[in-house]
Amino acid sequence: MKKVNIKFDTIVQIQNFVNNMSCYASDVDLISGSRTVDAKSIIGVFSLDISNPITLQASGKDEDAVIEAVKDMIVE
Repeated sequence: MKKVNIKFDTIVQIQNFVNNMSCYASDVDLISGSRTVDAKSIIGVFSLDISNPITLQASGKDEDAVIEAVKDMIVE
């Protein structure tokens, strides 16, 4: 399991993110506070407070590829 903090800047970025995550077999979740949603669900992602960084958690055989795909959105 791998975790990184990411930040969304635009709605289009969120749409592209969800489309990209749907291509991976790994389980990918977004965690914001006490809420956890499936990163492959556009409705789930839009239900989060995207004004702050969100934790992305990937687990499975593609977890390294998932982290690589979001490298431009990673924040410390």
